[in-house]
Amino acid sequence: MGQIRDIMEKNVITIENDKTAQDAAKIIAEKDISFLVIMNEGKPQGVLSESDFVRKVAAEDKKASEIKISEIMSYKFRSVGPTTTIEDAIQKMLNNNIRRLLILDNENLVGVITQTDLASYLRDQILVDGTIKSISKD
Repeated sequence: MGQIRDIMEKNVITIENDKTAQDAAKIIAEKDISFLVIMNEGKPQGVLSESDFVRKVAAEDKKASEIKISEIMSYKFRSVGPTTTIEDAIQKMLNNNIRRLLILDNENLVGVITQTDLASYLRDQILVDGTIKSISKD
């Protein structure tokens, strides 16, 4: 299996930590994504997901335009380096029961990998393996 850099999403959508929950919600809706990486002075500080909005804004009936991202984001995030093997990244996600990993190179955000990305990669691998086996039988 390859390395994470071979399949990671390099175009990561980010937002600065001083913005509001409403600013973040607009980006999530416009880009049709499920999370944002929160940045502070060029470094990743946390992650804000759709479930953060549900649990920390909607469920508590807060006004999104009055809530700073820093109040609702998850400061705890997991990361790996770009040369991490795909197998190790999958294992890390399973061990920590998480849906995404940030890819950091010298503390700089260079990509992200999600469960969806990994499922797509593994599906493609299975299809390729099946095709090779089918050709080999003929």
